[in-house]
Amino acid sequence: MNDVLPEAIARWHRVERAFREISTRYGYTEVRTPIVEPTQLFVRSIGETTDIVEKEMYTFVDKGDDMLTLRPEGTASAVRAYVEHAVNGREPISKWSYVGPMFRRERPARGRYRQFWQAGVECFGDAGPFVDAEMIDMVVTMLASLGVQDLEVLVNSLGSGETRAKYKDALTAYLSPHRDRLSEDSQRRLGTNPLRILDSKSEGDKEICAGAPSLLEFLDDADRTHFEELQKSLDALGTRYRVEPKLVRGLDYYSRTLFEVQGRGGELGAQNTICGGGRYDGLVKELGGPDVPSIGFAAGIERILLVMGGEDRAPTIDVAVAVADAALRVDASVLLRDLRAAGLVADGDLRGQSLKSQLRRADKLGAKVVLVLGPAETERGVVQMKDLAAHSSNEVPRAEVVARVRDRVRESA
Repeated sequence: MNDVLPEAIARWHRVERAFREISTRYGYTEVRTPIVEPTQLFVRSIGETTDIVEKEMYTFVDKGDDMLTLRPEGTASAVRAYVEHAVNGREPISKWSYVGPMFRRERPARGRYRQFWQAGVECFGDAGPFVDAEMIDMVVTMLASLGVQDLEVLVNSLGSGETRAKYKDALTAYLSPHRDRLSEDSQRRLGTNPLRILDSKSEGDKEICAGAPSLLEFLDDADRTHFEELQKSLDALGTRYRVEPKLVRGLDYYSRTLFEVQGRGGELGAQNTICGGGRYDGLVKELGGPDVPSIGFAAGIERILLVMGGEDRAPTIDVAVAVADAALRVDASVLLRDLRAAGLVADGDLRGQSLKSQLRRADKLGAKVVLVLGPAETERGVVQMKDLAAHSSNEVPRAEVVARVRDRVRESA
């Protein structure tokens, strides 16, 4: 887990602002769910045999003997809220977005933390495939606005439940003769969740899986039509992509459309997935709701930070207030209050430091203007206004100083 210090927060704000602006433009509104949920919610939705449930969840028993888990992802909580509040009865399509921390005890990697932040969306009530393409295009648009370059979009279809069942049998039949050559994890998965072997990071497993049958060969007519329409829509939108038949993700609830956005630049290294998502048409029903088709994605904010372009300036203030005499600190407090009430970002060092020290700190904070209160000026009802950008200084009546500073800050914006 990591700290985000003030000098780094501007980059975080830029990612969150871009996500909120783009998702709002696409019709999504924010939902906020608890960080802690009943453990069974994630077991039912994500799957008992997934790495997340088996190895990575932070689970504990509270004082009421309830088994609780820090949320490892956002979709299950959103679906639980959708079902619990019977949202489907109020609107045919619901489009939700969220930003927040998730928790997984994963192995350390660059840009991967055990408390990590995700920005994601969920769309309930639209069976696609056009909303699928729109969602993928939205991710690419957001990342492009952040200066992320050299992206690759991978798409696949897992088909419906029946398709997955047939493919699971075929994949198990293919892999079984190679069991002794598979990694320890993949040997275990062969009897529980063989599709996850396709996502193995073991070089030996990858070599074996290279000859595995393609899931796309098992799609029924409805699944194939859905996948073809998705590709036509992406083509029409001008969103570049590559069909990757071996693309799977570590969550059991996915069906049909599946996608990942990977980055090739920046500081990602081998762990290059920035965003992943897909369709989970059976999950709402599985968690006690009606049969509502759904799709969503989640993007890792720490991952985006490693690949996004542009420079971010450290946070600065509009105006600093300094005192030439410690006896004027009460007057300085009142002036700071008036400046802030006018919408200005204002700060002052009222510890009783020397004027030189106060001016040095104002410069370090990036103040555009410094107001100096001195005994003689205060007696005459004026304030010394230093414009640091213009390297000028003049006296301004106390009654006019807030308006003058506000005008100067607007001019320099």
